[in-house]
Amino acid sequence: MPAPHLIDAQVLVLDQALQLLQQAGALLPDEAPMTAAWLQAVLDALCDLSSRDALTGLANRRSFEMALAREVDRVARSDEAALLLMLDIDHFKAINDTHGHGAGDQVICAVARAIEQSVRPMDLVARVGGEEFAIILPNCAPHVGLAVAERVRERVSKLDIEVSPGHRMLGVTISLGGAFAPQWVRSSPLLWMERADRQLYRAKAEGRNRACLEPQVDSLVSAEERGMLFASLNLDTQQDLP
Repeated sequence: MPAPHLIDAQVLVLDQALQLLQQAGALLPDEAPMTAAWLQAVLDALCDLSSRDALTGLANRRSFEMALAREVDRVARSDEAALLLMLDIDHFKAINDTHGHGAGDQVICAVARAIEQSVRPMDLVARVGGEEFAIILPNCAPHVGLAVAERVRERVSKLDIEVSPGHRMLGVTISLGGAFAPQWVRSSPLLWMERADRQLYRAKAEGRNRACLEPQVDSLVSAEERGMLFASLNLDTQQDLP
């Protein structure tokens, strides 16, 4: 079998990729240019850049969806529950309309930092929309879920955000909705997000600046999720048959 054709690194045109990394403030590799180690470092930097939100530096929607799918699979195979929190900034349109989009961006960045400071390093914080965020909390017991959501909500509510022009200080609040992926149940990222979104809508309807979580994890497993569980059990049983 003939050897696979190898691309000569010297013929690669990387100017645009390197300019993109420089504009994003990414550190360029220290290795000698066009070596294997240098090219690997460039690829790693580009992958990291493509997974992050440009404004806040948080995980972006693509990265969030990939992490959510991994967590759904992990929970289905373990005895550790996981919590998904969906949240957004209350009355954000009024901030943009009154103070301008620049002020809105400053508010988004301040809220992003506050969320990150409220959770564990192992938790994933993502910006999934304009003023919308999500947090994946692996190995989060149901009895501590509301405490975590309240800690996030309270930290954001205490912010004094300096915005231009005029250096005016703004305060903001957020609403949160949470749903658990209970142990040993096969769910899907879409179903999990829908359940968390329902709780977020409830928090908004009940007056905003509050956190609403599913009250009973086991009883709220949907018919679709139960069907997925039974289907996987039947498949495992058939595979075990001689």
